[in-house]
Amino acid sequence: MKVCIAEKPSVARDIARILGATASKDGYMEGNGYQVTWTFGHLCELKEPNDYVENWKRWSLAALPMIPVRFGIKLIDDDGIRRQFAIIEKLYHGATEIINCGDAGQEGELIQRWVMQKAGVKCPVKRLWISSMTDEAIKKGFENLKDQSEYEPLYLAGLSRAIGDWLLGMNATRLYTLKYGNNQYGRNTQVLSIGRVQTPTLALIVQRQKEIDNFKPEPYWVLATLYRDTQFTATKGKFLSKEEGEAAFALIEGKPFTIESVTKKKGTEQPKQLYDLTSLQVDCNRKFGYSAEMTLNTIQSLYERKFTTYPRVDTQYLTDDVYAQCPQIMNGIYQVKFAGKNPYAELVRPLGGKPLLKSKRVFDATKVTDHHAIIPTGVIPQGLTDAEHNVYDLVVRRFIAVFYPDCKFSTTTVIGKVDEIEFKATGKEILEMGWRVVTNPTADVSQKNEETLLPTFTKGEGGEHIPTLTEKQTTPPKHYTEATLLRAMETAGKLVEDETLRTALKENGIGRPSSRAGIIETLFKRHYIRRKKKNLEATETGIALIDTIHEKLLTSAELTGIWEKKLRDIEHRKYDAALFVNELKAQIHQIVLQVLSDNSSRKIGEAGKD
Repeated sequence: MKVCIAEKPSVARDIARILGATASKDGYMEGNGYQVTWTFGHLCELKEPNDYVENWKRWSLAALPMIPVRFGIKLIDDDGIRRQFAIIEKLYHGATEIINCGDAGQEGELIQRWVMQKAGVKCPVKRLWISSMTDEAIKKGFENLKDQSEYEPLYLAGLSRAIGDWLLGMNATRLYTLKYGNNQYGRNTQVLSIGRVQTPTLALIVQRQKEIDNFKPEPYWVLATLYRDTQFTATKGKFLSKEEGEAAFALIEGKPFTIESVTKKKGTEQPKQLYDLTSLQVDCNRKFGYSAEMTLNTIQSLYERKFTTYPRVDTQYLTDDVYAQCPQIMNGIYQVKFAGKNPYAELVRPLGGKPLLKSKRVFDATKVTDHHAIIPTGVIPQGLTDAEHNVYDLVVRRFIAVFYPDCKFSTTTVIGKVDEIEFKATGKEILEMGWRVVTNPTADVSQKNEETLLPTFTKGEGGEHIPTLTEKQTTPPKHYTEATLLRAMETAGKLVEDETLRTALKENGIGRPSSRAGIIETLFKRHYIRRKKKNLEATETGIALIDTIHEKLLTSAELTGIWEKKLRDIEHRKYDAALFVNELKAQIHQIVLQVLSDNSSRKIGEAGKD
């Protein structure tokens, strides 16, 4: 009997239906030579400290660092989990072959490998690896099962990540709690949670909070003038003193304004790239105010309901073989109906009857590892929630847009002069909407956006104008929102606007795309940060914790990014998993020694009171 195991009951039911395993049993489905069962996410976890050494149960500085000789796993302490594991274990012992149908990613691999280890599996194991849950994708996946050994590096990367998080989290949390936790008046010491990704993320927010809190606004003056109802601004920039600004104002007051030059430059803007998880979370936060976790849960639901492809991805590219499927996907999108209307029909129609554009910005197999960018499957959605509708709409419009032509525009720059002072005004006119018609639902294909279009100016013309000298103040940096924090995590804290450079820095980002939402939520639960509208603010406890940590290994986004790069390299057979763990053990020793040598009496107040 072949035993298939999925990560969730709903996924297992889909697989069972396609395999013909239609008989419902206790904890599994059976039929046609298959038994299909499931986990509920993680059934196993790494053992706790006292599972290794009894004395490690008691929190003590003398016991640190806690470094097991060999890491082990155990079942999570839950009756439902124990019951389901017993069913899985029994099925495994009667299996001739096991097919791992877990989520096709690092975490999914770890979940199923641990269950197999705990059950003592001896028979051959195959791996189902698919990027969407459509019937066609599942059938094709079963026709192309791989040997599990091909995914050993993926498992080792997941295991190294789990061990690394255990080593740092267990040791540093106890270390900082015992050393710096507030234990006044017999109260329990406040647990100070430290994490490999959590703490440098908090450090980013605290650093930004301090920049804002310590910011002192400084005045400056801007010289501008109004000519033919158009605002021209002095090219000299800001005047740092009022006297300097007034002197410039006096030079131009009452003197004629003359147009020196008018230049028009045509340009093009390419469609935005397809979504990876982070860029989707960023857009959903900006457009709808969704948290990173809400977006992840919503796109995961759309994937499990077969409407979109695998979401936990960090690439914005497709492989060449997906190109052949795109016309069929477009056909499905064309037929989508919401409230009796076909919202995408008019957008898909211009693409029909000719081959779809095949751009290297979309199709590049060298930029895809396990899974491609998030795209629709072409399965027509039914019964979407408001959130699912919003997220699905973004994914579909981004997919359609990449096959549209570039947006064409014209930029006009007008230079004028009064006396010796130069002024500039710029305007932009969209000549052809191109792909923008897809992402702007109210747009018409022939519509031109002329909001910033300037009147026609001629070189040499001139006349009266109305000058102004306006006092302004420098503004502090902006608080992080979830959108900007996700971008900062993606680039290890570097401020990067350029899309190409940002893509290059993803290798050294902190956290995985699929884990960043959970990290942010943990910071909320620990009361280290709070929301104020869309802004993320550090609490007093969060600031105090980061101020207390002097070890850059714990707070530096850049150093954590290097760890993340090593984990990715383990996954791609470029780095040794044992070396990564040994390096981390050495770093834990170093951190413990540094903290224990601190003779200050600093204490951090109770979290949750902020």
